[in-house]
Amino acid sequence: MTTYYRYEVLRELREPVGLLFTLGLPAFMYLVFGAAQAYGQQDIGHGNVAAHVMISMAVYGAMTATTTIGAAAALEKQFGWGRQLGLTPLRDSGFVIVKVALAVTMALVAVAAVYVLGAATGAHAEVHVWVLSALGCVAGALVFALYGLTFGLGMRSRSAVGVASGTLVLLAFLGGLFTPLSGTMLQLSRFTPVYGAAALARAPLTEGAVMTADGLVTDPTWWAVVNLAAWLTVLSTLSVVFVRRGRNRQ
Repeated sequence: MTTYYRYEVLRELREPVGLLFTLGLPAFMYLVFGAAQAYGQQDIGHGNVAAHVMISMAVYGAMTATTTIGAAAALEKQFGWGRQLGLTPLRDSGFVIVKVALAVTMALVAVAAVYVLGAATGAHAEVHVWVLSALGCVAGALVFALYGLTFGLGMRSRSAVGVASGTLVLLAFLGGLFTPLSGTMLQLSRFTPVYGAAALARAPLTEGAVMTADGLVTDPTWWAVVNLAAWLTVLSTLSVVFVRRGRNRQ
């Protein structure tokens, strides 16, 4: 497993297009919407607005990384890589463990890249916020490994990775990750998986408050946990359904 894990990590780090969307885009968006704005130095919760934007962009980078890995893992199995691995001592459980470890690793890399940039460009927060929000970014993003897996199993084509990543951008807007929402849009956003992931990561900074177009609105942290648990159940169920459908076709 360690050999396969090392191979997978190196493969991800050698993919320039993937790194552009996983590391480059979130970092660029943080600079534009956080560090470069005058409002970035305004206080919010246990830090400033720049830290709020930093966490949001770190969530997006982590979600992109795990979504891509999930979709790619499903396609690898369908296109014969699973049969190749079957010739090795690696078991199916080992394959799953490696993919989960890979998702965690790449999510941490994405979060670290944005956080290092944030620390160097004016994002301020208390020490516990940096640690707990980083863990929240990774924990929330792991649900999106299942999100990518669902697309990979459901579409059964090489375009699955692109479609999964593309719809993730739409969900990010609908979930209030890129811009504050209000009114009906805010109410709808609470039912998207992105909202749960973002709220969980931001909770150490804002103590459950959500930045909206009308100001701060209090949202209990348990809502983010329930949101992610519900989506975890939905996506797990869909993945099982698609796996069984694929077997029936065979």
